[in-house]
Amino acid sequence: MPRPQPTPPGPGQESVWDYPRPPRVEESAKLVQVLLNGVMLAETRHAKRVLETSSPPVYYLPPEDVKLTYVRRTDRTTLCEWKGVARYFTLTVGDVTVVNGAWCYPDPHPAYAAIRDYIAFYPGKMEACLLDGERARAQPGDYYGGWITAAIVGPFKGDPGTEGW
Repeated sequence: MPRPQPTPPGPGQESVWDYPRPPRVEESAKLVQVLLNGVMLAETRHAKRVLETSSPPVYYLPPEDVKLTYVRRTDRTTLCEWKGVARYFTLTVGDVTVVNGAWCYPDPHPAYAAIRDYIAFYPGKMEACLLDGERARAQPGDYYGGWITAAIVGPFKGDPGTEGW
């Protein structure tokens, strides 16, 4: 499939088509917050963001900034050709349960050691995922966990027909 036509970024924006492949890990000092059923599950200014061509950034949060009492590991695993084997978590807050709503890499490939045990959340499965107060939109598709904000332009991988990007 041919590469789609990237949307030109405006002032203060990034194009996901300028992100590298293989992905790059960067520090983020932005305030990252994850809310589920009225509870702030996670809040940090020490997240790592993973940038990969055609995908919005995925934010990985240090486990010490996540309320782990709401987090339970599941049997689900997936394989990323770059990062390694991901393990998933079910989140339960009161009467709300989100199966496989978050994941981490407990033993990533060496190039991704910076995100070892950091937890990423699917923004489409949470009540809200906020980046410096802006509500992130979910990356299209059931598999991807990118956070779309006004600072990111696409088009984004995940919609039907984008599997070959």
